[in-house]
Amino acid sequence: MAGDATKVLARFAATLNYHDIPERVRENCKNVLLDTLACAVAGHQGEETHQIAALASGLAQSSESSIIGGDRLSLAGATMLNGYLITAVTMCDIHRSTLTHVTPEVIPPALAIAERDSLSGRDLLVAIAAGCETTTRIGIGLDYPEFRKRGWHGPGVIGPFGAAAAVGRLLRFDPETMAKAFGLAGSQAAGTFAAWGTPTVKFHQCRGALSGLMAALLAQQKFLATREFLTAKDGGLYNTYTNGGKTEAVTADLGKRWELEQIALRLWPSASTIQGMITAMFELVEKHQVGPDQVSKLRISMSQPAFDLHGGFARYKAKFDALLSTHYAAAVILHDRELSLAQFEPARYDDPKLRRFAAEQVEVKPDPRLTGVQALVEAETVDGKTIAVRCDHPRGSAENPLSRAQVEYKFRTYATTRLSDSRVEEVIGAVSRLEELGSARRLMDMLRAGDDRRLRASAAA
Repeated sequence: MAGDATKVLARFAATLNYHDIPERVRENCKNVLLDTLACAVAGHQGEETHQIAALASGLAQSSESSIIGGDRLSLAGATMLNGYLITAVTMCDIHRSTLTHVTPEVIPPALAIAERDSLSGRDLLVAIAAGCETTTRIGIGLDYPEFRKRGWHGPGVIGPFGAAAAVGRLLRFDPETMAKAFGLAGSQAAGTFAAWGTPTVKFHQCRGALSGLMAALLAQQKFLATREFLTAKDGGLYNTYTNGGKTEAVTADLGKRWELEQIALRLWPSASTIQGMITAMFELVEKHQVGPDQVSKLRISMSQPAFDLHGGFARYKAKFDALLSTHYAAAVILHDRELSLAQFEPARYDDPKLRRFAAEQVEVKPDPRLTGVQALVEAETVDGKTIAVRCDHPRGSAENPLSRAQVEYKFRTYATTRLSDSRVEEVIGAVSRLEELGSARRLMDMLRAGDDRRLRASAAA
């Protein structure tokens, strides 16, 4: 597809139709949506969620939009809070080649507009595909190593484009209006790794969702904006945030090869980059039946980038550090044979025995032979043996994807803390048959916990 990358991608997002999307990609989008909803209901347990909720409540005083697992807020407030909920407890998606979480930016504004305008499930599905493909396509054009070298963090930089694409598709933008929405999204692109180690890295994502929503709504008003933002010589994304990028990758086989299929999901909470190590640890305890009393030392080898991000939390402080800690994840999997949010509550991570094991008996080191999320776990046993497990493709990766049943299990695990069992099953059924859903408003009604909790309280009275 020839032409300026911004315009080509804008035309793709604006004109995408349900039948343009292969069935396997539609099913993938449903998995992504259900996984996103699972992360969002779990996000109510996030340490900082109440702070973002306070900010979201102050953005406007209307209440037209639903909070996943909550009540209602304004269109802007719901977009921001839902975006944060998805990423709050560190178990949402990841596009690994750009270290970008895609769903916190794309799905909240899509849900909000689809609910507001009572659009169909088919409309929502197409918008999710358009938004996720836009985000990941812009991402692969970045020349990510150079982009990362300059300190940029993907969600806040490229996420607004995907959010704008999803909303623009729902609002039936023509290609020119969509290109302007991309220009407005790019004018808000921001977020760097200076925030690493703090919850601000998660704020980048919900702010990206709100930026994309504002970009699309302003473009709808015919606000004048550049239609060539990606490649503009003075200040364009690829000439400013990276080294000119690889713009040919943005449009190569667009609509034939779906980059969104490279989005990985997470079965377990914990940082995305240590999911390879976690997969290896579960193989160690499940296949080799190894327990903590048998292990004198756990030696974990990771790629240098993974080690730089997650090798320094041997003495973690609280929940956020524990979610980033290779040492803690390895130790608690060995002891509990489980890794859910229960392992990241103070009652568990503050256990003195577990803290000592993580600090003294788990050794983490970089290995130049490993790349990306590859990991090698070696358990030295008390009787002098060594059991080694290597993982190249974590559970949830494109090469080792989660099944629909696994995604449903994840949703059930966390949704039952906010919704009744019958509502949980209704949501699963609605997402699995999304094309048949007459109005996205019905899905959001199922997901809103305020009414559900009141109904349960009334029944129990």
